Order: sequence, then structure tokens, then C-alpha cells
Amino acid sequence: MFTWHRSTARNDRKYEHPKILPFETASLAKKIYTNSSAEWSRVEQKHLQDLFERMAHEVPAYVRFLKKNGITRNLSKEYSSIPVMSKANYLRANKMTDLFWNGSMRVPQILTSTSGSTGAPTYFARSHMVDDQSAFIHELIFRSSSLHEDKSTLVIVCFGMGVWIGGVITYQAFEQMGRHGYPVSVITPGINKAEILKILTDLAPHYEQIILAGYPPFLKDVIDEAVDQGISLRAYRVMLLFAAEAFTDRFRKYVCEKIGIKNILTDAINIYGTADIGTMAFETPISIFARRLALENEELSLKLFHGATKTPTLTQFVPTFVSFEEKDGELFLSGDSAVPLMRYAIGDNGGVYSFEELSQIFQSHGINLRRAARDAGIAAQMTELPFVYVYERIDLSTTLYGLQIYPETIKEVLLDERFNGFLTGKLTLITKYDDEHNQYLEINLEHKPKVSTDESFSIALLGEIVKNLRAKNSEFRELSDSLGERSAPKLVFWHYEDPLYFKPGIKQKWVVQPT
Repeated sequence: MFTWHRSTARNDRKYEHPKILPFETASLAKKIYTNSSAEWSRVEQKHLQDLFERMAHEVPAYVRFLKKNGITRNLSKEYSSIPVMSKANYLRANKMTDLFWNGSMRVPQILTSTSGSTGAPTYFARSHMVDDQSAFIHELIFRSSSLHEDKSTLVIVCFGMGVWIGGVITYQAFEQMGRHGYPVSVITPGINKAEILKILTDLAPHYEQIILAGYPPFLKDVIDEAVDQGISLRAYRVMLLFAAEAFTDRFRKYVCEKIGIKNILTDAINIYGTADIGTMAFETPISIFARRLALENEELSLKLFHGATKTPTLTQFVPTFVSFEEKDGELFLSGDSAVPLMRYAIGDNGGVYSFEELSQIFQSHGINLRRAARDAGIAAQMTELPFVYVYERIDLSTTLYGLQIYPETIKEVLLDERFNGFLTGKLTLITKYDDEHNQYLEINLEHKPKVSTDESFSIALLGEIVKNLRAKNSEFRELSDSLGERSAPKLVFWHYEDPLYFKPGIKQKWVVQPT
């Protein structure tokens, strides 16, 4: 059993709600590895009931929300009848103050923002409790890896810094681990690749272990360029920590082999998080192993992931932090924070399983998951926490290096008089990878009838698209500053009504999810 570091500092305040704080992690850590699947289900039900009852009395916006939806009785035993909330019908429909506990913003909070790609940025507030929970999850990930807790460790945060959540919450998690006694040092170059490579050259040799944390395609770029420049990472124990989007096992194997990571089940972990409420779920050795087994068996994969067309990310979650529910393939989450959420439509597709439910699905296909985990050498890291898988966004957007790209930004450019005489204004966005696994955005465009364009037209159009993306999407602007031409989309022009993307008589598919 792991020995967890404990903080002796305690700072109780009247405005704080029940939470998991650093000095309580020892008891929670024990439960992580000893609670059965059934026990986690009971814990989750009680947590949801308590959260709902508190919100129904102490959050002004939620009190009105329930009344508006005709909810006047105690629904603690009828969870599925509680109305679903969303950005549109709840967060944006109420004054920001009323979303907080007791309608008060006179509490400490950390604010982050979306990129504003669909209009005005959306700001999210989270409590220190959420950061404590994120630190706990990062500590779980660390202890399940091949890294040693007593060796000097350099954490290089390669997520975008600034008002976005990824970089800030990752920094806070590891900084808190350092305060709990781990020999962890943190540096935050963000998505400045030149600075990252400099750190790997000048600073990393002083450490025994390295953690690279960032968006999957960006970390892949960093790794490729480091190797090309003769920067060897094989001399260290290295762990890769990803977030923001799914990736294939082929991608995981590629980046791990490139830098000499031997155990890809423990040392290349993807986190499922959101600006709305922070770190929600995380890959574990057993979740990575289970996904690999499933994707090798077409019938098992179809049963487990319900025919998802995009590679799913299979993760586990701590149900006293955040809970998930699936209805008709859509994920809803519930969790406490500065702005608590209950049955919140996060905008993702996926599904939820208890550990026992997942094991039974594998058993029905002739696989004893516990025995297979022992044979794979990961039994010691296995927990019976519940699972959530996520495989694509519901909204009409695609991702590029972890940030969202929306068709509307490109549509605006196509309306320009320099271009609208040649193009219909229809487009299809696809995130693709070249033969070297480099990610790029492909924009498919439709010519008007009996019209063609030349290279100068393409160059001018691409310039305006990049200009508008930089103006309307702050995350893309930072990415463009860092990667330069590498961040620019690739334009593909098609004849009028080409059946692949512009078949007449059907609704235009502005975004196609890659398979």
C-alpha cells in the first residue's frame, strides 16, 4: 500500500463546503484501492443526493431553475427526473453571482476562460477544492507510473498558459505535490516550442526524471524536434501526460518508442478535463489495457463503445469529485465547485460503466479482466473506480493541437468579395495526420459552377483564413505564434457538388470527425 504525504496545515473557514483537502488524502487513497465497485456506486449515490439537496437550497440560480422546470418535491430518489442544465439554459441564462453558493462571490476562486471561438468568451470559476482534487488525481497518476517518488523530477508544462485551464491547473497540481513532499520542480513554457527545447537541453540534465505535459499533437512535435536536434530523452525516466483530445494506441506507441518509454500502460496518460469544472477523469493502466483489448476485438469494441466512429478515450473517475451519467449517448456531469453543476450537458458523447459492469462485458467475450490485468503486470495499480468513455464533441467543431476550431470563423472569410465569386461558401473541416503523425487542419472548399481558381487565389484565401483565426480565436493565435506556418490549415478545392463533401440535396456537414 502506498504511503501518502500529509500536510499538517489546516485552515477552516465558515464559507467552505465539505471537501477533500490535502490532509484528508491518506484516507481517500486507501479507499481508492480497497473500495469495491458496489461500494463506489453507493458512495456516488450519496454524494449526488447530498449535492442536489444543497444546491436546491443554497444556489439561487438553481432554486429558480428547479422551480421553472416544475420541480417542487424532493427528488433524491428520482435522479433521472432532475432537469438537465447546459450553458444555454443555465450558465448564460442567469447572473454570474447567482450561480455561486449562496449567491456570493466573496469567496476565493480561480477563473479560466474558453477561447471565445463561438463569440464572447465564457468564464468559469472553480474553487480551491477542485484544485485539491486535481492534485490528488495527478498524485494517483504519478504513483501508478514507473517514476520514483524519491528522485528529482522536472515537470515541463507544455499546455497553453494564460486564461485557459490546461496549463494553470496542471501547474497547480504539481506545485501542490511539491508542497506535500515530492521532489518535484515545475517550469511553464506553455506552447513555446523553442523554449521547451532549450529547457530539455539546458535544464533537464540536472534531473533524474522528466514529465512532459501537453496536448498530444504538440508533445509529439516537441519529441520529434528534440530527437532531430540530438536531444536524447532516453537517459531519463520520462512520463507523458496528455489532455484535451483522444489519440490512438498507434500514436501512444509512436511517442513512447521515440523517447524510450518502456511501459506504455503506466507512463503515457491522457486526462479528461474541462474548463467547466477542472480535472474530471483520467486514464489508468487498467483503462488503457481494457481499451487496447477491446479495440483488438471488433465485437467487444462494438458492445463496449456502442459503435463509436472515433477512437474513444476510456478513463476512470473518483465519484466523490465528479460523477457522470449517460443518456442516449450524451454525457452529463455533476460536481461541486465555486459554481456547482448537476446533470450538466458538457457537450460530449460517450458512456459510463461501473467496474463490475465493464468486467462483465469482457467476461461475456471470454476475457477475465482481472486475470488479464495480473498477466499484464498491472494488478497492483488496478482500482474498481467507475469508468467513463468519451469519443467526440457534440458541437460542430474540430480540434487542432487541443483547441477548438469552428466553421463560422472560416465562413466569415468566404463571404469576402474577393472570394465569394468563386466559392459557394460551403466547407468541411477535418483534423488529419500526415505520414509523420503531424496533426493539421484540412479545409475542404466548394467551387461555384464552371469556376476554377489558381495558386495565387489559394495563397490569398489561406492568408485571410489564418488572419481571421488569429483575430477570433485567442488559443489559435498563441499556437500560431509558436508554430508559425505549421499551424496553417491546408486548403483542398472541389468541383461544384462533388459527392464526397458537397453532395446536393442533403444537409451540409461542416465538420467530419476522422475515423
